[in-house]
Amino acid sequence: MLVCHQWRDIAKDDYLWKCICAKKWPSIFKRPPPALSYHKLFVSFSKPRRTQPLLPPKLSFNDLDFYFDIWSDDKLIFSESISGTTLRLGIKNPPPGISDVLKSHLDNPDYKMMMQVEPRFTIPLGRSVSVSVLVTRKDTDQIACILNKSMFDYVDGTAFRALAYDYLTFSPTHPFVSGIRAWVSLLFLANNSDSIIDVFGIEMDFCDAANSENEVLWLLDILDWK
Repeated sequence: MLVCHQWRDIAKDDYLWKCICAKKWPSIFKRPPPALSYHKLFVSFSKPRRTQPLLPPKLSFNDLDFYFDIWSDDKLIFSESISGTTLRLGIKNPPPGISDVLKSHLDNPDYKMMMQVEPRFTIPLGRSVSVSVLVTRKDTDQIACILNKSMFDYVDGTAFRALAYDYLTFSPTHPFVSGIRAWVSLLFLANNSDSIIDVFGIEMDFCDAANSENEVLWLLDILDWK
């Protein structure tokens, strides 16, 4: 339409776009919608959809506090509350004895939610270890559950982490959002022991659906807050 007046006049004729649309969506001509613009149809749906950028989240890590409780065979072995801003800062001074795999992960500038465990604690392998995580928000004075007594069922010796997960519960106002997991990892030292893990840090993520700070904040905002 920008080439010349003649091409512009031809392209403004909706019959041209009707012929093009007939090849792309022939079924629409079996029952054409009234007052359908075939030019608009083609322009709207002929190209691949572009990913829409996320709007800025309403929630911020300044509004959040997280509460971690870890049990071994129903005995409490770790309990800590941590602000969202501190969890977002991650582990800045890891102890010696960390594997190269974890060191590379900690040094990576990508978004993470981590906390350092001080003092460290050890867990004999074979014990039943579970974790619960609650989160509160200061802007509305509400609380939500992220994990509830989820078991650390898998220990990855090559990545030096034990993993637990639970499915998030979302607000009834978002009935079509489901199947998204929250993961908590216990990060442990490479101490050459086959019977005990020496935990120095905890990481939480929502990698099923959210891998950036804004995505995580949007996800947390639609939890089932009480």
